[in-house]
Amino acid sequence: MSRSSIARHTLRALVLPKRLVPMVLVCVPLVVMQYVNSTEPWEVPLALVMCLCFVSFGPLSWRVLFPDDTDTPNTALRLLLYAAIGAGVLLTVGVAIPKLIGLGSTFLTQRESLAVYGALFLVGGWGLGRDIGLEASLTRERARGDALAREAEQAQLLALRAHLDPHFLFNTLNAIAEWCREDGATAERAVLQLSSMLRTLLQGVRSSSWPLAQELELVRTLFALHHLRSPSAFRLEADVHEDALVVEVPPLILLPLAENAVKHGPSAGHHGEVHLSVARVEGQVRITLENPGPFLGPRTGSEGLPTVLRRLELAYGGRASLRVGGDATSTRAELVVPDEGPLAGVRV
Repeated sequence: MSRSSIARHTLRALVLPKRLVPMVLVCVPLVVMQYVNSTEPWEVPLALVMCLCFVSFGPLSWRVLFPDDTDTPNTALRLLLYAAIGAGVLLTVGVAIPKLIGLGSTFLTQRESLAVYGALFLVGGWGLGRDIGLEASLTRERARGDALAREAEQAQLLALRAHLDPHFLFNTLNAIAEWCREDGATAERAVLQLSSMLRTLLQGVRSSSWPLAQELELVRTLFALHHLRSPSAFRLEADVHEDALVVEVPPLILLPLAENAVKHGPSAGHHGEVHLSVARVEGQVRITLENPGPFLGPRTGSEGLPTVLRRLELAYGGRASLRVGGDATSTRAELVVPDEGPLAGVRV
């Protein structure tokens, strides 16, 4: 950060209420004491100038001399320079200016008061400057932590491990090989669907968000491939509101839910209907996926749902939710996201 940027940042930080209020509480008594104990015509303006120098030059000097984002060699020399700046400000506003305008003795220009003013300048400038610097460092570290978290989530997304079961791919390829011998039309349809699905997956990895319509197309293709392999195991029933299809969502956010619906439902021997519903109501999009098969609770070592929850937190900042539950006959996953889309600039 350049010295000019440090100066601008420091001035903006000084006018925040959490710092401005304490500074006013310190300066007001000084101005009142100057007014009560002095009879010179310029005593109050002088007190205001002294207070302004105290609350501005002190923190500014400290932050310029001790920037929080760079190493600070020659610490002793910098401290001496900081003290010299304080002495210069003290002599200028407490001695030179009063003599220049012909101001007589006032409460704040007395020797004892100037000593207190100098101490306030040095200690107050150090405290305020250090507080502003630490706050700026904390803000940067939080931003860096969020960026690292998003990069970690992106790495998981690139791996695709939590979003596409490799066993499903292997089994589908083996089934295609068998269909090539027995049913060429089915094999061709499966190859085209699998190719479309993989192409969409790669597109999703590169995108920060995409329309819900594209996400649902990917989910439908997944169900279609499973249905090709086991046509009697389940039937997909979909109820989708058209106005929800344009809402932007994080790519591949529904894929783990769809995989779980098939894996722990029809593929586990629980045949029946898989229900998919999408509705847009009161600023939210509600997506529900219900499959046959008992709900057994969170599974140890599962990567899919924890990854979805983490991506939702990063993408929506707590404004989205995922609930998974059910009973002895069915399992239900309900995802709710705001219809204005993910947070700007967030890639998960």
